[in-house]
Parts: sequence; structure tokens; C-alpha cells
Amino acid sequence: MSKKNEPLTESYYYILLCLYHSPNHGYGIMQETARLSDNNVKIGSGTMYGATSNMMKKGWIQETLSDNPEDKRKRLYALTEAGRDIIEQEIQRLKHLVDIAEHVIKGDI
Repeated sequence: MSKKNEPLTESYYYILLCLYHSPNHGYGIMQETARLSDNNVKIGSGTMYGATSNMMKKGWIQETLSDNPEDKRKRLYALTEAGRDIIEQEIQRLKHLVDIAEHVIKGDI
């Protein structure tokens, strides 16, 4: 994030989250996003292509090759260290928002 705590879009958030532990291809990321969000968030192929292209330009993800010979033609994406930092900052930002809301609801603020 260029500015401290600048929020990610929902699509960017889920794409980075889906790549946190291992590389994945676009369709796999779209499926995993739907699974993680209980089908509340669905990333279309156009959004996926635009988001991955932008995130590669920012240095948050990179294309990588598959070890599986059957997947050699699929474009795999992997999280970079910069991308890992971005998703971790976003998680902390969201936790902070929830903490504030909980304090307000309890009447602590």
C-alpha cells in the first residue's frame, strides 16, 4: 500500500489471501475466494485478469512455473515479500477497525 493503511479492494484482499501459503492459478484463486467467503464474494475472470496484472506491476505477486507437467500451460501466481507485507498490513488494519467498533458498541469510547 502506498499510503499507510490504505485499504485494499475486496478482490485484491482475497487474491493476496489465497496466495498466502502457496501459488495458484487464476481459476483456482476464483474458486478459493468463493469458498473462503461462503460464496459471498465471486471474482470474475475480467476482474481477476486486471487485478493480477496490477498487482504484478506493483510487485505484490509474480508469475511462477508449476512443478506439475500437466499444469505447465497454466499461469500460476505467487505472493512476493512485498505482497505478504501488504496483506499482513491489511489484516492489522481490519483488526483495528473491529476493535474500535467493539469498544463503541460496549460503550467504552
